[in-house]
Amino acid sequence: MAVRPTILSLKSVRKIFGTLAAVDNIDLDIGEGEFFTIVGPSGSGKTTLLRMLAGMEQPTSGDILLRGERINELPANRRPTCMVFQSLALFPHRTVGENIEFSLKIRGEAKEKRKVRALELMDLLRLPQAYYGKNVMKCSGGERQRVALARALAYDPQILFFDEPLSAIDYKLRKTLEKELKDIHRETKKTFVYITHSLEEAMVMSDRIGVMREGKLVQVGSPHEIYSSPTTRFVSEFIGDVNVIPVDVAAGGLLKSASLKGPLKGPVPPKGFTSGHLVIRPEFLRFISKASEADNSVSGRLYNEYALGSRIQYQVRVGERVFIVEKLRQQMFTGKLDDEVRIGWDAKDSILVTD
Repeated sequence: MAVRPTILSLKSVRKIFGTLAAVDNIDLDIGEGEFFTIVGPSGSGKTTLLRMLAGMEQPTSGDILLRGERINELPANRRPTCMVFQSLALFPHRTVGENIEFSLKIRGEAKEKRKVRALELMDLLRLPQAYYGKNVMKCSGGERQRVALARALAYDPQILFFDEPLSAIDYKLRKTLEKELKDIHRETKKTFVYITHSLEEAMVMSDRIGVMREGKLVQVGSPHEIYSSPTTRFVSEFIGDVNVIPVDVAAGGLLKSASLKGPLKGPVPPKGFTSGHLVIRPEFLRFISKASEADNSVSGRLYNEYALGSRIQYQVRVGERVFIVEKLRQQMFTGKLDDEVRIGWDAKDSILVTD
């Protein structure tokens, strides 16, 4: 991916509420035209961070720069940015067209020019032009989402901020809107900064993801990097199902675990690494007939299985530990529950992480 010029920078940004550091010393550059998503559990600081970027909160310390200009004290209504809220904040007694045209009307744009732009945006957002005069509250939830986004785009902002706009929508519609948002981002070439607690939303839509924990950005990278190369146990467990084995470094660079017999083969431990966790994604575990078929293997009991659409997940109990194995449906395992099974994985398919 080509390097993008930076549009938004955070330099040692902190936000303190009493004794709580809601956002704690964050440095971040967001590229122009990038779809950047901030994920994290409730209370991680992602909403506070977004509110500072949008101008609704001021940092306690540090700087926020827009194209190199400090904007810490610049209010939201004077920034070339726009927010799409979780609540949507549409005007309930106005039509679809009136909602979309609101910022254009405030600017003093002529009525006909406003309507032309509103209809263009309705086409882009896949809203029938016949909805122009429809009361917005008579639209479905998904249609209101599109109206809110069209209204934001009508303002022609340099950056669009999204505050968990899909969290209250049913699963099927949410999956449709995720793809549409990604398409709209590609078509408009705007910078999107999006927050969510949903891993799936982040993975589907983003160019890069920032994972927050306790006010800090603990890892930033592409969806592939975050999923395949987490740097901590927290990130590995937050970004999807995972098998985590506590390990210590043994002689010869091998690994040992108190809960499993024998040494384990894994990545070469980095310098100074003495203990941590070995991480194996479920899709890299496989059922085998004998130990020689994989670098590492364990024996256990097939405890349960779960149908997940095109995938099947299996639980294998090994002593007190439960391993998760995942297969495509066409590769499903033919064993029965309570069968004794052997599962294995290769060293190259595992990751060493810290706490």
